[in-house]
Amino acid sequence: MNEQLLPAVQKAYDINRWLLPCVQRFPRNYKFTLGDRLQTTGLDLNLALVEAAHSQSKQRPLYRANRLLDQLRILLRLARDLEIISARQHEHISRWNEELGRMIGGWIRASRQERHGASGAASLNRS
Repeated sequence: MNEQLLPAVQKAYDINRWLLPCVQRFPRNYKFTLGDRLQTTGLDLNLALVEAAHSQSKQRPLYRANRLLDQLRILLRLARDLEIISARQHEHISRWNEELGRMIGGWIRASRQERHGASGAASLNRS
């Protein structure tokens, strides 16, 4: 991919690049239930991060991304418990998810500080 993406958006993109082909190998009885939900959640996560990157108010899309990441973790855990993905695959994707979670958390904290800093500066200017 030639364009520069924010690290969190790139990490979500990488997760989807791993996840989408993985779901294609799911057994038929899980591919269209758990597999579809995994794909949709992963793609929605990526799009929520893109939305945050382009929004003035980043809080809502970042909190949405955080919820979607939690949902993705639960779905992947279920896939592991049902032995659809191996323990090694689960460990691999879980490391990426943890890294993305730290990125989203940092982004949320930074956007809170920017918002409070901007409102603090505005109140100082009114004095």
